[in-house]
This record gives sequence, structure tokens and C-alpha cells, in this order.
Amino acid sequence: MREQHATRTDEQASIDHLQRDVLEAVALGRPLAAVMDLLCRGVEALAPEVLCSVLAVTPEGVVHPLAAPSLPTAYSAALDGLRIGPEVGSCGTAAWRREAVEVTDIADDPLWRDFRDLALGHGLAACWSTPILTGHDQVVATFALYYREPRGAAPFHRQMVQACAQLCQIAFMHDRHQREIERLAYFDGVTGLPNRTLLTDRARQTLLLAGRAEAPVALLLLDIDRFKTVNDSLGHAVGDQVLQHISARLLHVLRDSDTLARIGGDEFVVLLPGCVADDAMTVANKLRAALEAPIPLDGSHARVQLTSSIGVCAFPRDGTDLDQLLKNADIAMYEAKRAGRDCARFFLHAMNQALDERLNIETALRHALSNQLLQLHYQPKVRVADGQLVGVEALLRWQDAERGWVPPDRFIPVAEESGLINALDAWVLEQGCAQLARWRAAGVEVPTLSVNVSPQRFHQDDVAAHARAVLARYSLAAQDLTLEVTERLMLDDTSRPREQLQQLNEMGVGVSVDDFGTGYSSLSYLKRLPVTELKLDKSFVRDLEQDADDRALSSAVIGIGRSLGLSVVAEGVETEGQREILLGMGCEAAQGWLFGRPMAAEFLAEWIRSR
Repeated sequence: MREQHATRTDEQASIDHLQRDVLEAVALGRPLAAVMDLLCRGVEALAPEVLCSVLAVTPEGVVHPLAAPSLPTAYSAALDGLRIGPEVGSCGTAAWRREAVEVTDIADDPLWRDFRDLALGHGLAACWSTPILTGHDQVVATFALYYREPRGAAPFHRQMVQACAQLCQIAFMHDRHQREIERLAYFDGVTGLPNRTLLTDRARQTLLLAGRAEAPVALLLLDIDRFKTVNDSLGHAVGDQVLQHISARLLHVLRDSDTLARIGGDEFVVLLPGCVADDAMTVANKLRAALEAPIPLDGSHARVQLTSSIGVCAFPRDGTDLDQLLKNADIAMYEAKRAGRDCARFFLHAMNQALDERLNIETALRHALSNQLLQLHYQPKVRVADGQLVGVEALLRWQDAERGWVPPDRFIPVAEESGLINALDAWVLEQGCAQLARWRAAGVEVPTLSVNVSPQRFHQDDVAAHARAVLARYSLAAQDLTLEVTERLMLDDTSRPREQLQQLNEMGVGVSVDDFGTGYSSLSYLKRLPVTELKLDKSFVRDLEQDADDRALSSAVIGIGRSLGLSVVAEGVETEGQREILLGMGCEAAQGWLFGRPMAAEFLAEWIRSR
């Protein structure tokens, strides 16, 4: 009895020692196959009469040998890729049943009918297999003991299997967690593509090898045009679905050796080893073409059609590390956006100079806005027939200490790109209304004020609420104010701008379409939206006296306005001949140097008093 107790104690100690070894290997992060090999060898050392194996089982029910140090290699190879089932030996059946299967004599057991010759041919006579289940009750593996003669498992073997099944479960769950951690660390959660971290690692290796071999590498930065509209109108869940479709299409174009990574909301990077610049542009155009077909949305008949803008740069010409290549590709991509989107552009070093200038202007403009260094000038708007003042347009002016007077066409695009335009628009509206109130308090009769508002602000701010508050602050009527917008805003189908334009109309604030006739040919918005005024662009007015086509176009615009009951204001009138032609066409109002240049508030007051 004492000897039996001592034997059991020794056996338990041996199992405990094996458990410690395996758990230590798991804790040290050794590969799963190495841990399972350690486990099998440990079992075989404690019980030399057994041959141990671990088969991994995929979610699809396919088995792959993971560890079998003493089984014949040919036998393990024959099992690779088999599907589990109700009569697939001990292991395949155990995984199918989700319970242990003990076969004491392979030669006679029906479970081995299709595999009997395989097992017996390699000297295997009995097998006991136990399925390994994870916390989700999913079979991930089988742990098996083979014998070279028909027999059942000894008590010690059963004790070992119980302990080993737990060790397998721990090791598989740890491996799954590690792989999930790795996925979260190195792969994008929406598309499954490499993220910036993994891209950085691959780029470092790719550029290092390319530098040694003097081989080319190209990098593409791809941005989905106007993707924010998808998220805003359809929701982020649909946006994620669209990103998944985009990723699949882009991958289909690329080689296995290329890397496609998602590094931002709608930004993708393509790393092309061995690719020269000209070939990279060909790839860029293929990527753009891959997005041409509309993207279907799950559970809906709706489709989304998107385009992309791509910046292309080359190693080592445009940069020797990832940061420099990304920076220059971003500059090139920005130029593609400026060119109208849906195109690709090479990086040119002159772009860097232009970017530096834009950044300098942005910094100086922020400083000017914060320190009240901006000014408003006002251009009279007069009646064509008799020159009587009917209103003024507030125009933003900026005199920089270093640059002097900075033209609006130089700093307004920078303001739009940097997000400063909203603050500038709000400042102009506030200062313009305050000045109108001061003029009236001083007895200077200014009938109305016109202020330009960017399309961006209608999307991001509550323009109607701000206009209402400013008018109330300075005791002005809604009819005193007209907001000038572009045709691009009028054609915007999103609800937010439409709702704000409608609110402005209900308040009584006028809405003028600036530079009318230079943008789109569709005129349906004039019927659908609350427009009160059209401004005939100065490009039509400039050659009125010499160009019959410009006269015809101007006459058509004026006719459209009159037929719809809208005021028409001609811009850029500089000669008496232009005024007479516009008067003959029935144009009501005009502004331009013939009547008065944009001027500071005090000079406008003098101009009005002198008339």
C-alpha cells in the first residue's frame, strides 16, 4: 500500500513538473507548435510506451498536424488536410463528436475503416483521442495517445491526458489572444489591412534592401475623394462597409510583393518594391480605375460611386525614409486634389516650395485674425439707370507687415484648405453688420450689406443662427443683409445647406448667387432654392463692347433673372459703354470701378456724402 502511494505521488510529481515546463514555455511566448512539441516529448518521456500527437482543427473542420515527435513523418503527412467526421479515426471522430474517443484495437474498430491500413502500416494498433475546446466551446485541436499494441489506457495515462488537455486549452487560448493582440497592433480593424505600424516596419526593411541593391521603390498615397459625405449621409457603419469594398478592389490590382496599408480614415498607402516612377503612375491609374464601378451596399439596392486622388513619389529621388516619402506623396496628392480630384500626380520639388509658402501664409493669416489685423473694404452697388446707391459688398482685405497687401485669391484658398475660412466668414459678417449700424447711427445711408459665405461654412456651422444673432445684436432688419454664395453650394444635395438657406429666406435675409454663369449649366436650383439675386460674373462684362457672344450670354442671364423675379447685379463694370449695354439689356444694378472701387469704411462714407 505504501509503495502504491509512493508511486502515485511520484507520478503526480512528474505530471506537475511537466505542467510547470509547459506553462513556463507559454508564459515566455514560445510558438504554439514548439509548446505542443514540448508537451508531447514530456508525455513520451514519462510514458515511453505511448506516442503522443496534437492535431490542430480549423473552424472549417480541417486537421493539420501540430506536434507528433515520435509518429512516422509519412503518417502525419497523410493526416494533413483531412476533414473531421463521424468515422474519421479516433482524432477526426473525437473532434466531430466533441468528446473523447478511445479505440483499443484499430484493426477491428469501424471508426478506422478508411484509415486502418494507414495506421497498421506504420505499426499503430490503438489510439485514444481527446478534443480540446476553448472558452467559446469550439474544437481547436485533438490530443492523442497511440500504442503499438491493442490495449486500453492505463490509469496513469488517463491522469496525464486530463492534465495535458488543460495545458493544451491554456496554450491554444494564449495563442489566440496573442494573435488577436498582434492583429490589433499591426492591422486595421475595419479593413484587415496593415496599419501604420506594420507599414513602417515593412517600409524600413524594403528601403534598406533597396538601398543596398540600388533598386527602385515607389510609394503611392491614395485618398478617397469626398469620403466624408458617405459617413455624414449614410453613417459610419456604411462607411466601414464601403472601405472594405475599396480595400478588396485595390488589393486585386496589386502584386503579392506589394503592401497596401490603411493609415487614416480614407487614406491608403501602397508600397511598390522594384517599381520605377513611370510604372508607379501606371499602377496609380489602375487603382483609380478599380474604383470606377459603383460599390453595392449590403442589404440595400443603393450604390456608392467614388473616385480617388493619388500622390506618387519614388525612392531614393523623393526621399530615403518612410516619413519623407509620405510627406512628399501627401504634397503630390494635394496637387491632385487641386487639379480637380480623380487623378494622380508625381511629386515635384517645386511643390515643396509652394507648400512652404502656403504654410507661411496660413501662419500669418492666423496671426492677423487673432490680432485684429484684417480689414473690410466696401464696394458700392448702384442702380445702372441713375447710379443711385442700392447697397455695398463687404470685401476682406489683408495688409501683411512683410508681404504688403495680399490678394484675396492668394489667401482665401489657403483659408479654405486650412479650415480658417469659417472663422474669417464669421468675422466678416460680424464686422460688416457692426459697420452698417455705425454708418446709420452717423446718418450715412447705406441701404443694404452683402457678405460672402463659403460653402464649407454652410456644412460645418449654423449660418442662419449666427446671422439671426448678429442682426439682433446691431438692431438690423433681416432685409438689410444679403449673403452671397456660390453655384457649387446651390447644387449641393445634402440637407444641411438646403435647410439653412430655407431658414435664411424665412427670416428675410437675401441670398445672392455670386459669379453666376461660370460654374454649372443646370438652372433647376433657381426654382427649388430661395435665391433673391444673381451676380453676372465680370468675365462676361469685360468684353461686352467687343464680343457678341458675351453680350448674348449676359442678355440671357439678365433675362433669366427677370423672368424669375430675381435682381441681377453686373460685376466688374469699368466703362460707360459697358453700363449703357447693360442698361439696354434691362440690368438693374452693377458694381465696378466705373462707380467706385472697394474702399475703407470712412472713405465710403465720404463717397456717399459727396454724391
